[in-house]
Amino acid sequence: MHHRVVRNAHNRFVRRGMRMTVVMFIYGALAVLGAVVPWYFNVQFFSGAEAYYLFVQKLFANPAVSSISTDIMIACTAFLVWMTAEARRLKMRHWWIFILMTFTVAFACAFPLFLLVREYKIKNATVS
Repeated sequence: MHHRVVRNAHNRFVRRGMRMTVVMFIYGALAVLGAVVPWYFNVQFFSGAEAYYLFVQKLFANPAVSSISTDIMIACTAFLVWMTAEARRLKMRHWWIFILMTFTVAFACAFPLFLLVREYKIKNATVS
């Protein structure tokens, strides 16, 4: 497949004909859901005038919630370590934004969004 290279307004090369794969679409959809769904519940929680310390305290309200909370914290830590190494390996720019998003938006958004950008970077590198 031939890809025509053109310059865009920002003087960067853009590949015409680059298509989003099914996996990339799924990552994108999960990133959107990962932002919207957790914040739907966050807004409900904080609209009740609950303090931040209560939010953290309720992460360990009972053994079931504690299990899920620690599971996510461990998975999030593994993601941050892997993501940093992977972003550097692929020479991704602005990779630190995903760390910021993990703590300000949601891990459920940052992780699939990183996978989407990573997939694009890998696919883009193979087209060159």
